[in-house]
Amino acid sequence: MPLTPVLTARWDADQPWTIETYESLDGYQALPKALKSTPDELIELVKASNLRGRGGAGFPTGLKWSFVPQGSEGPGAKPKYLVVNADEGEPGTCRDLPLMMRDPHALIEGCIISSYAIRANFCAIYVRGEAIHAIRRVRHAVREAYAKGYLGKDILGSGFDLDIVVHAGGGAYICGEETALLESLEGRRGQPRLKPPFPAVAGLYASPTVVNNVGTIASVPGIVLGGADWYKKMGPEKCPGTSIYSLSGRVKNPGQYEAPMGTTLRELLEMAGGIRDGHTLKFWTPGGSSTPCFTDEHLDVPLDFDSVAAAGSMNGTSAVMIFDDSDSNVTATRKWVEFYAHESCGKCTPCREGNYWLVQILERVEKGAATEAEIDQILDITESIGGRSFCALADGSVGCVQASIKHFRDEYLEHIRSGGVDEVDEGEQTAEKAMSAPGVR
Repeated sequence: MPLTPVLTARWDADQPWTIETYESLDGYQALPKALKSTPDELIELVKASNLRGRGGAGFPTGLKWSFVPQGSEGPGAKPKYLVVNADEGEPGTCRDLPLMMRDPHALIEGCIISSYAIRANFCAIYVRGEAIHAIRRVRHAVREAYAKGYLGKDILGSGFDLDIVVHAGGGAYICGEETALLESLEGRRGQPRLKPPFPAVAGLYASPTVVNNVGTIASVPGIVLGGADWYKKMGPEKCPGTSIYSLSGRVKNPGQYEAPMGTTLRELLEMAGGIRDGHTLKFWTPGGSSTPCFTDEHLDVPLDFDSVAAAGSMNGTSAVMIFDDSDSNVTATRKWVEFYAHESCGKCTPCREGNYWLVQILERVEKGAATEAEIDQILDITESIGGRSFCALADGSVGCVQASIKHFRDEYLEHIRSGGVDEVDEGEQTAEKAMSAPGVR
């Protein structure tokens, strides 16, 4: 498949975050074209492109936009809102932040076009609170857009008005869930809402709202300029376009790699220089720690939403964490579950209590203090957590555990029978140090 940069096309330019550089490289060219179309025509264009949400679920973007009730404009009608989910907190994920740092105007132009399409006059970009540099950069870009007339009243003489606010979140992983994000935006504690009603009907301030990921919105200007057919030439028919794959872990050149949807890990490893010398691939995540891990048997699985699901995992946020033969899957899984236990909002008992007990048992397994029967007890607990909570945090926390035992039950038994991590292998301690290093969640 051809490597055609879309989201990263301007990243290598001189100061690509400035509006001058953005305008010189086709920036804000899609906006006047979009404003000459009707909102319904734009929704149909995005539908025809088969763009699917890059936030993890992979829901068709144009279809999501079409769920917003239309035809109710006028006095007394509820306003419509666009909310951009930039609360990037999934362990291993690092693509929205570099996109906002390198090319914030792509996001802003996408916000304007998307807001026009759903007839929204207010847009909120919700950025993870710790990402202070990205918050400052996007806010500066918003000010530049206002100064050039791309935001505010009567944008480019079209009669369309739009205001954008960049909101800094409180740093809770749960706010990556769209309804918890809306709760946080409204000034309340970030906890998921019961659905239905869905945000398209009753979202921000009980008004029709579309919540999209940064990568989804930033893809919109390219679709408007290039057309749906051009976009569908990249990647599989049912999941076209490109994605930014975040490669981290035991690769020679970790980083962000934009490639067509459906690219395999084998191809991504070639781009990243391969596994570090002297080691072999052991396990990896296709879309962050909440997605069931794969092994070296899955090197040629196309990394798109449908293919990864058919192989038993989720494409998620395209966060590819790679572990080699020196790493302990038990240690990695224990660290992941610790994260989910810490980040649980506590609203749902199965998630709040179940993840706490999973951590306790996994710690005993790792130290060799558990019994073999507790491996099956772990699976029993996961069955009591998954599908029994308001949001997908619970499902993600058990998915990684279930896949771990499926692929590495022998490693669990080895820990138990040998007396723990200190007596198993030097690599087990290496993995523990790597997962506990500063900056690693």
